[in-house]
Amino acid sequence: MAENDLPDQDFAPTKKKKSDDESEKRSGEGQEKPVEGDQFKMKPEIHYAEEDCPVTVSDDFPKNDELHFEIEMLDFHKVKVRDMLGDGRLIKRRIVDGRGEFPMDCPLHDSLLRVHYKGMLLNEEKTVFYDTIVDNYGQPLEFRSGEGLVPEGLEMCVRLMLPGEISLVTCPPDYAYDKFTRPAIVPEGAHVQWEIELLDFEMPKGNRLFKEGKYELAKAKYEKVLREYNHVNPQDDDEGKIFLNSRNSLHLNVAACYQKMGEFRKSIETCNKVLDASPVHVKALYRRGMAYMLVGDFDEAQKDFEMMISIDKASEPDAAAALLKLKQKEQEADKKAKRQFKGLFDRNPGEIAEVGGDARDDKSPHKAEHEIENSGSEKEISKTDLDGGVTNDDDDDDDGEHEPERIGFLGRLWPSGRRILAGLGLNRCSIL
Repeated sequence: MAENDLPDQDFAPTKKKKSDDESEKRSGEGQEKPVEGDQFKMKPEIHYAEEDCPVTVSDDFPKNDELHFEIEMLDFHKVKVRDMLGDGRLIKRRIVDGRGEFPMDCPLHDSLLRVHYKGMLLNEEKTVFYDTIVDNYGQPLEFRSGEGLVPEGLEMCVRLMLPGEISLVTCPPDYAYDKFTRPAIVPEGAHVQWEIELLDFEMPKGNRLFKEGKYELAKAKYEKVLREYNHVNPQDDDEGKIFLNSRNSLHLNVAACYQKMGEFRKSIETCNKVLDASPVHVKALYRRGMAYMLVGDFDEAQKDFEMMISIDKASEPDAAAALLKLKQKEQEADKKAKRQFKGLFDRNPGEIAEVGGDARDDKSPHKAEHEIENSGSEKEISKTDLDGGVTNDDDDDDDGEHEPERIGFLGRLWPSGRRILAGLGLNRCSIL
């Protein structure tokens, strides 16, 4: 137990250094550095009588008594220790460094893993209950992560190992064999220790599920890896930045899946998670802008694309292409709205118009639509009745000419009215 975890007052160990003479004597006997000796006095609650103590002692051991420990540090080497659960129960100690950069070269995603491992009980004899070199004829254990083929604690730690790394893992029973097929020699509720060597692993080639169009499954995989990050505690600021970048990439992959699934609002919410942590993340702005465009929120999309350019000039080609596509989408939306609301605002008070109905005149519908697009403004169309027929002007006119249509007050407000109704989502309705 770490010294800073010990309670104050009489629970704290009393510490007594050996004399300097004795240290010098040991130093003169070939030691490069003086050996420091300490004496500790501990209450039962913080040694072998501690609840869930991983070390088993014999029945005649005085574990309920106050004990005195005399400890000498002969040598030390740095060990990278990681508390996987944050409560001190599942501990991973790196004893041989691996190859590559942590965590980018770790098998965080579901992969095909090859490991050698030796499993031991935490008793005095350190009883070995399985060793791949002995029990598997020297062949490594090969398994695919994410399929529940090994105990959860073992897989969690292997995911945070680099190729060639050797780690010593101390695991509680609920992450070891209490919820997994237990070897015959391992008793129920036993703490275990694994010495694991990650030989290598094979990542899936590309985002296979995404490329195959299985967006729901791909999203589930990305979200599972994000949950794995909850068990990772960065050891310093540099490592924290690496983890943040990896986590942002996974969130953006989830956002891409949502876009492909047509759930644009959820895509925007996922991009916001990235932008909350990194407000100038260009890729997140681009992906959110695309989602805004697809949902029809053109103003917000334009803001994101323009912000990309202001943050990173290198992103200007992508942002310019996105803005051009945005303009095309706006034009398409305007044309669609004009077709849906054609004739709606050209009625006199008390008249009835069917929104989205076919306006029939002496031209075919396709020809009329062509004229509207080429002129850039709407043509005046004949008044239609409820059945869609044409209502002609009076035939009693002496000169035989038709009186021009009168455009009502609402007709003059057509451009503004169209945008207001489109913003309210009233794409189809009947107006009295």
